[in-house]
Amino acid sequence: MIKEKLSLLVKEALEKAQLKGELPIEEIPEIAMEHPREKAHGDWATNIAMILAGEVKMPPRAVAQIIVMSLGDVRKYLSKIEIAGPGFINFYLSNEWLYEVLEVIRQEGEKFGHSQAGRGKRVLIEFVSANPVGPMHIGHGRWAAVGDTLANVLTASGYNVEREFYINDFGNQMNIFAKSVAIRYAQLLGLDVLFPEDGYQGEYIKDIAREIIAKEGDKYLDISKEQRELIFKERAYLQVLEHLKRTLEKMGVIFDTWFSERALHESSAVDKAIEELRERGFVYDSEGAVWFKATAFGEEKDRVLIRANGEPTYFAADIAYHKNKLERGFNEIINIWGADHHGYIGRMRAATQALRYPADRMEIIIGQLVNLLRGGEPVRMSKRTGEMVTLDELLAEVGRDAVRFFFLMRSTDSPLDFDIELAKQESNENPVYYVQYAHARISSIIRFAEAEGVDLSGRVDYRQLETEPELDLIRKLGEWPEVLERATRQRAPHPLTAYAQELASAFHYFYTKCRVVSENKELSAARMSLSEATRTVLRSVLAILGVSAPERM
Repeated sequence: MIKEKLSLLVKEALEKAQLKGELPIEEIPEIAMEHPREKAHGDWATNIAMILAGEVKMPPRAVAQIIVMSLGDVRKYLSKIEIAGPGFINFYLSNEWLYEVLEVIRQEGEKFGHSQAGRGKRVLIEFVSANPVGPMHIGHGRWAAVGDTLANVLTASGYNVEREFYINDFGNQMNIFAKSVAIRYAQLLGLDVLFPEDGYQGEYIKDIAREIIAKEGDKYLDISKEQRELIFKERAYLQVLEHLKRTLEKMGVIFDTWFSERALHESSAVDKAIEELRERGFVYDSEGAVWFKATAFGEEKDRVLIRANGEPTYFAADIAYHKNKLERGFNEIINIWGADHHGYIGRMRAATQALRYPADRMEIIIGQLVNLLRGGEPVRMSKRTGEMVTLDELLAEVGRDAVRFFFLMRSTDSPLDFDIELAKQESNENPVYYVQYAHARISSIIRFAEAEGVDLSGRVDYRQLETEPELDLIRKLGEWPEVLERATRQRAPHPLTAYAQELASAFHYFYTKCRVVSENKELSAARMSLSEATRTVLRSVLAILGVSAPERM
C-alpha cells in the first residue's frame, strides 16, 4: 500500500536526520498518513513535523523542511511534496505510482487489497443468537449482516474465522413456548381450552401448530396435556430452529457452530464454572442466593448467579459459555449484541478476568436499533399478521442484496433507517442498485470491446491514461487496501459500503467523460484495463459484503 510506503519513506528520512544530528529525536513515533480534505492539498499528508516540534525545540515548518530534504529518491511515487500550513507535509502521487496500482490489480485479481495481517490468529464471532421461540426480527437481520461481513473482512486479512450462533434453549421461556404451541394445537383441532396470559401471542405460534397438524394430524390429542407440552417443547423448538437456519441461509449466512445453552447445563458446565470462581474467591452466598463478586473488578455491584429458588441466571450460563469459548483456544472472541445488552459488557469482562483471561481477549460490539420505513413513513406492523415485520418478510419483499447492503451502511453504534421503497428502486437513488449497475455496466463494456476486437492479453500502455477522471478512478482503486485494513482494525464493515458507492461514482463519472472503446487502439486498451480493474475491485468488495455482482441489469 502507498500509505505504508510513504510512512516508511518518512521514517527513513527521520532516521537519516537523527543520525546526522539535525533532529535530536529519542524515539521515532508512529507516522500517521491521512487523506487531505481538499484535493488541492495532495493525495496524502502527515503531521509528524508538528508532533516532533516540541521535542526537538524547533518550529514545525523547520522540522518539516528537514524531513523533506532527508527523503530519498521518491520520484517513482511522488510528483510533488509540499509543506503547508503550520507544518503539514503534503504528498502528491505520481502517475507512475497510479499506473503500478493497475498492474498490481491485474496480477492479483480479487485478492488485491487482501493481506496476511491476521495470519495464525483464530477468531470466533458469535452473532444473531436469537431465542428459538419465534421468527427473527429486523434487528437480528442487521446483526446477521454485520457478523457475517465482519467474518469475511477478517478472513480477507488472513484471520482464521469461525461463526457461531448461541441457542438460548434453556429456562422457563422454553416451557412457556411449549405450552403456547400445545394450546394453539388443541384449539385449532376444536378443543375449547383457555390460552394462558403469559403465553406467546404471536400468529407464528399458530403457524407452528398448523405445521404439526399438517404433518401428523391430531395424534397428540389422545395424550395428556403435560405429555403434549413435553413433546412440543422439543418438537416446536426444533421446528423454529430450522426456520431460523432457513432465514439465515436466505441472507447467505452459514454458521460453523450452533451452540446450545441447554448443553451447558446438561454437562454441568455452569456448575463447574461457578465452582471454579468460588475457589478463586469470586463467588459467595448471601440471602439464599449465589453471587459473583463483580465489584472486585470495578463494577458498581455484584451479580446473582443462582437465585434463592435455585434457578440459575442467564449470567451464570453466559460465564460458562464464555469459559468454553476461551478454552477452545481462540486468540480473540467477538460478540455482537443488541443495544439492550449494553449493561452486560462490564460484568462479562469481569467474569473473563476472574477466569484468568485478559479482558481484551473478548471484544463486544453493541448495535443500535433499525427503524423500518416505507417511503419515509415508519412501518411497525406486518400487513399479514398485524404484528412486527419479520426478517423473512423483509427478505421476501426487497431481496438479500438490498437487505445486506442497507444493514451495513451505518456504523453499528448508530441507529439505522431502512426504507423499503428505496431498497426496491431501480435507480441511482438506491445505493446497492447504483453499485451493482456500475459492475453490470463494466461487464457490458467488456462484452462490446471483445466483440470489437480490443485485446487486453498483451502489455498495456497505462501512460495513455492522463485525464482527471481516469487518474481519479485509479486513485480510488488504490484506496481499497487501506479501506479493508481500516475495516479490519476497527472491526467494522460499514466503510466497505461507503467505498463501494465512491468507487461506483468514480467509474460512472469516468464513463461519462471518457469514451472507453475508440479508434485509438492503445487508448482503448488502457481504458479497458482500467475498467476491468474497477470491475475486479467492485466484485471483491461486493463478495465481502455478501452482495451479488450481476453481469447484466
